[in-house]
Amino acid sequence: LRLLSAIQKKIVVDIIGIGIGIGEGSIHNTSMTAYKTLVKWGKESISISLDPSQGVDGLKQTLQERTGVPKDRMKIMPKSKGLWKGVLKDTQDLSALNLSVISPPIQMLMMGSATLPVEPVKKTIFLEDLPPEEAAKMVEPSGLVNLGNTCYLNSVTQCLRVVPQLRDGLKSYTPSSSNGASQQGQMHALLLKSLLSTMDSLDKSPNAISPNNLVMSTKMSFPQMAQTGPGGAPMQQDAEEFFSSIMGVCAGEMRGDHSLKAAFGGEKPSVDELDGADNVIDAVFGLKMEETLTCDELTTTSTDKDDAMDTDASALVEPAVVSYDLHRKLVCNIQGGSDSSSQVNITHIGEGIQLALTGKLEKYSEALGRNAQWTRSQKIARLPPCLVVQFGRFYWKATPDSQDHAGVKCKVMKPVGFQSVFDVYEFCNDKVKKVLKVARDKALAEEEDRVAKKLRGEDVDDDKKEEAAMEEDDEEAAALQAALAMSVEPEQPQVGPGLPHDFQGLYELFAVVTHKGRDADGGHYMGWVKADNTASNGSDKKREKIADSDEDNDDWFVFDDDEVSPCKTEDILKLKGGGDWHMSYLNFYRAKK
Repeated sequence: LRLLSAIQKKIVVDIIGIGIGIGEGSIHNTSMTAYKTLVKWGKESISISLDPSQGVDGLKQTLQERTGVPKDRMKIMPKSKGLWKGVLKDTQDLSALNLSVISPPIQMLMMGSATLPVEPVKKTIFLEDLPPEEAAKMVEPSGLVNLGNTCYLNSVTQCLRVVPQLRDGLKSYTPSSSNGASQQGQMHALLLKSLLSTMDSLDKSPNAISPNNLVMSTKMSFPQMAQTGPGGAPMQQDAEEFFSSIMGVCAGEMRGDHSLKAAFGGEKPSVDELDGADNVIDAVFGLKMEETLTCDELTTTSTDKDDAMDTDASALVEPAVVSYDLHRKLVCNIQGGSDSSSQVNITHIGEGIQLALTGKLEKYSEALGRNAQWTRSQKIARLPPCLVVQFGRFYWKATPDSQDHAGVKCKVMKPVGFQSVFDVYEFCNDKVKKVLKVARDKALAEEEDRVAKKLRGEDVDDDKKEEAAMEEDDEEAAALQAALAMSVEPEQPQVGPGLPHDFQGLYELFAVVTHKGRDADGGHYMGWVKADNTASNGSDKKREKIADSDEDNDDWFVFDDDEVSPCKTEDILKLKGGGDWHMSYLNFYRAKK
């Protein structure tokens, strides 16, 4: 009987939280549950967890640590019904109170003056005590160890690391069964897995990462990058060649709706947006180019047959030849033109791109019945969310007077300037320009209105503050107004996948690969990547301007293999060349919101 009685008491204690009494009868809930409690102290409201098992002393100890009021000077009174009456006494049994029936939070009132130092709510945590993945977020980004002339790989990887569409596509990538059967397919799968693994390791480690698997898989996939010098040391490779090669592999592997959905946030872009792109790389980096060839030796050219019939019958007509192609980068020709005889001096990125998109060639003319001189002109027919520009720094120079006549690879050292914002409007065809012009005209009207208000003496900043306050007071009304405005505006055709609403054709620079040195087959590559210039609350940090300009002087990082240093936008704009300093070779841009 005594044993049975003891077992019954044990069961009562175990299931007391649901208020069932056995043997001893029903009792109140005295399980050691913590209750959410709100203590009003002057103008402050202190949120704590009340554990009845710790008694009054535990409650006062918690409040003393949070407020600095000594325990012996506290006066705690109830505000919620069902608690004690009057001032809380030290002899009060909190576990005897039926706290579960009180609707949370339990409310109390405390009186007393703070005379003790208050322990901070968030304790100081030293960097050494954090896990590696957390410590990596608190320090400068991690670098990549140079494994023997692998700076070309390190610099490009650091730039691709901050392209979210590429990383999301890599995360969803699974090798197809057909590719897995071939040796080449296995090497390509290993390359993409190594690339993603290297990027993830950089995110999780505060220290430099050794990209052994990525280097190995790169040399297996591209044997030309496994070349060694006379002493057996690895030879320097071209960063643009590595970029184009790895883009080609990614384009071949990351195909289909699954990859496209993953790269663009779970929603596949429409057919009109993709406009022929069937893989992640062509959707993210690809430009659809419209090429027009016109014969220079004929006075009348037209693509319209009716127009051709209206011309003089004696005049020969050669219709313009229009074709479309897909490019994964733009080229800035800094030698002076696409033909060797051109001597145009290029000083800006826009001039070099314009020259690269035009040129002369010899082609057969149906109207003339012989080869004739034609003019080639290219325009952008579809824009990407990420745009890459290659500076034509290296070229092959023939050496007919040399013994081997093999020629030599040379480097162009002349300076070619660029800004942090790149406008592609003038490089687009008429169809794309028409769409971009709507957003550009709207932005221009808003800017003119702002300038007019400023000239009238109205405080533009006060207007912005009032608008922000109205949005905070009534977010739903603001959302409704925005939705109404979008529904009233005519729907514009898409000029590319993943582009922001009201895109104006402006791209912001976010990464650069540079080359230092006069030797085209040597030298050193480095990566320069824009830092996250947003505050912890998601808003833009206060930005300073570069002297005598309107450009924001944002924070950047320079990756010299395993050494990482901070820098500014003004340092990036100095990478235009003209000396033995680092000069831009690959510029990475993203669509500006």
